[in-house]
Amino acid sequence: EEYFYLAGRAFQILDWDRTTRFCGSCGSPTTSQDADRSKFCAQCRLPVYPRLSPSIIVLVTKGDQMLLARNAAWGPNGFYSTLAGFVEPGESIEETVHREVHEEVGVQVKNLRYLGSQSWPFPNSLMLGFHAEYASGEFQYHDAEIADAKWFHIDELPKVPARFAISRWLIDDYIRQVRDG
Repeated sequence: EEYFYLAGRAFQILDWDRTTRFCGSCGSPTTSQDADRSKFCAQCRLPVYPRLSPSIIVLVTKGDQMLLARNAAWGPNGFYSTLAGFVEPGESIEETVHREVHEEVGVQVKNLRYLGSQSWPFPNSLMLGFHAEYASGEFQYHDAEIADAKWFHIDELPKVPARFAISRWLIDDYIRQVRDG
């Protein structure tokens, strides 16, 4: 787990360094700054900092069941996980949770509860983790991203992500809550 986080941070910094050799505004070369992790364009005076893309990840629950989905890219033997998506410009984090859940599986949620965050280097994400309760709706897949979504009882889970992933934290935390009553 420690190596995963170290490698993820290194990947993000190296990717940022590689993709910011030139100013995104005027095209001039940038120079690394000593005072902080930034680059600077002397031509147009634009500072360039590492990019982070805020995203949400949410476990939707209904009693002792949780909604897990399998991404189409993971194939028929892939694992099931929580739902996730990027924040759109002008959107609050809470709005993102509602929109992403509806876009990905067609259901509505309520009672959002923030649990924590995790840096995720694919690509440069800061994942903000939530639990949300099912409110209404039937499964509908709006694009080719989701191959399958199901309600799983906490004692009958499919293959899920590894323990170092925030999706697994959300799953494990909910199981603890249900069992502790």
